[in-house]
Amino acid sequence: MVSDAQREELQRIARQSRSRRSVAFRARIILRCAAGTDNAAVARNLKTTGFTVGFWRNRFIAGGVNALLDEPRPGAPRKLGDDAIARVVKLTLESVPKGATHWSTRSLADKTGMSQSAISRIWRAFGLQPHRTQSFQLSSDPFLVEKVRDIVGLYMNPPDHAVVVCVDEKTQIQALSRSQPILPLRPGEPERRTHIMNVMGRHHFSLPWMWRREL
Repeated sequence: MVSDAQREELQRIARQSRSRRSVAFRARIILRCAAGTDNAAVARNLKTTGFTVGFWRNRFIAGGVNALLDEPRPGAPRKLGDDAIARVVKLTLESVPKGATHWSTRSLADKTGMSQSAISRIWRAFGLQPHRTQSFQLSSDPFLVEKVRDIVGLYMNPPDHAVVVCVDEKTQIQALSRSQPILPLRPGEPERRTHIMNVMGRHHFSLPWMWRREL
């Protein structure tokens, strides 16, 4: 016999998301049994076995709705709390170690007092890869496409009796800054940064020029 309160609770559980799909399935078994359907008919309707229907029906009779929930799994309890995990994630995303460009599992383990394997597990769980960096370049030159076609075309199909030589545009000038701010590391995404710029504020790159020699 299923009480009204139990029926409402079973209906709520049956509408659970995929994260509790197995428990929702058990609730649907009990609801169909409560409607007077025999085990064999419930098994055919839900595409399961009569043993499964009978098992969860007996569990419900013995323990009610709570008997449909998953029992705690054996094993050692989790040693790292949510605050410790949040600290590791925050340090990884918002800071860098002294004298280095990014954290390693060893350096962050020394900083937090955790084990290196614990840091690795946290990074994998949140998709953190501080050792990875993506570079990109944004150009505001309105004639960029035409220039790229000219330069690539010069390499791919140089004129007759000509030699194409690549010469650095700004030799012996130290590059000090970047064209855009560095985009920080985020879960699932590496740190992103633009190419460096020279002190004159122009992109540090190479341009080809032609030296024509009569053969």
